[in-house]
Amino acid sequence: MFSSTVDNEIKLALIEKSFAPLYVELAKENYTALERWLAWPPHCKSEQDFVSFIQKSLHDYADNKSMVCAVWFNEKLVGNVSFNTINHDLKKVDIGYWLAESAQGKGIMTRVCKKLINIAFSELNMHKIEISAASGNLASRAVCERLGMTLEGIVTNSENLNGRIVDHAVYGLHRT
Repeated sequence: MFSSTVDNEIKLALIEKSFAPLYVELAKENYTALERWLAWPPHCKSEQDFVSFIQKSLHDYADNKSMVCAVWFNEKLVGNVSFNTINHDLKKVDIGYWLAESAQGKGIMTRVCKKLINIAFSELNMHKIEISAASGNLASRAVCERLGMTLEGIVTNSENLNGRIVDHAVYGLHRT
């Protein structure tokens, strides 16, 4: 199974069934913040919900369609990062992520995304990285900007976040 050391504080591990109870607790502790910017929290509350998500994610990983990883900071699960899609025809991946509130402000997600960008360009031979974030999610957009990504545009009415329609800021980074 895939795992990778980002630095002396951060490790990534392909999600596995044993992580499900940890995700349940982390999602419960961070529900309000997660539900503000992500559609899945109201639909993923039980251990079985996370087990189902993990099984689907591992199937897609085996098919080389995506890669979903747990983010470990000082040996504690603090979030998730993924290549939501790996598009071999377009040579493009799209990255998604979320991080516990207690772990924010430490540069964790910027370091994690730099690692994924390196993997996408050097190991997967991708030509483009894309991240889409709700336009009002300034913390997520700041990660994109710290990564040197270019704002490619704002897509209006892009997502229904549990009854609230949001626009998405779409960022891109091309291999040079």
